[in-house]
Amino acid sequence: MSIATAALVATGLLTSSSLFVLMPTMDKIDESRVAKAILAAPGWARVGISAPKEGTREAAAQELALTIAKMVGERPSAIDPNQLALAL
Repeated sequence: MSIATAALVATGLLTSSSLFVLMPTMDKIDESRVAKAILAAPGWARVGISAPKEGTREAAAQELALTIAKMVGERPSAIDPNQLALAL
């Protein structure tokens, strides 16, 4: 399981029952994009992940997971304009 997947499961954004649906696409995650997403997260979330209070750590993990999910889920900017987008 990738770090991004584990983060999404840990925060409840991704359930273990939905993992089997996403696994074929999860191997396409670029580690450099995840790293950029972590650095793009709010500073309080990056610091808060190691806070002594459990509530703060959970809120920080949620924020980091949301930022990673948003940035990793974005399509790369170099998409062929002739490629048709198919609904899932």
